[in-house]
Amino acid sequence: MQTTTSLFMYAEPARIYALACDTPRWPELLPHYRWVRTLEQSADARRRVLHMAATRDGIPVEWLAEQLCIPCHYRIEFHHIGGVTRGMHVAWTLEGRTRGTHVSIWHSFQPNWPCVPDVLVQLIIGDFFIDNIARKTLGRFRALAETSPNLHETGEPR
Repeated sequence: MQTTTSLFMYAEPARIYALACDTPRWPELLPHYRWVRTLEQSADARRRVLHMAATRDGIPVEWLAEQLCIPCHYRIEFHHIGGVTRGMHVAWTLEGRTRGTHVSIWHSFQPNWPCVPDVLVQLIIGDFFIDNIARKTLGRFRALAETSPNLHETGEPR
């Protein structure tokens, strides 16, 4: 199963990247996120192990993931290491354009569930949960990045 959710934002890549990398603040910034708990963090703050939870229109979901922020490429990677989506790979890419940034979230998940057909994994995990949550996430980050002039690159108020 693979999904890609994309959105164009009229904001600089650095501004969007700072918001997206600051996962501990996601519940404050994203109404559909219930919590994000940092369990471990590397000394250089590039890698975090996170326990994350969101909702899909009231249906709770949670997972454990490693996060790697790659600032020189405006890229964020997640590897799910716990929960139903263990083994999922996620990559955020931010591509600067003339008047803004094209942001994509790519998910790849190949579960070893012998009794569940791939088409159901795509429909339930990919389309129903992942794409819905990713669209809400990108939409909210677009609203924050485009309409909050008092946020500087770290996402903190000036």
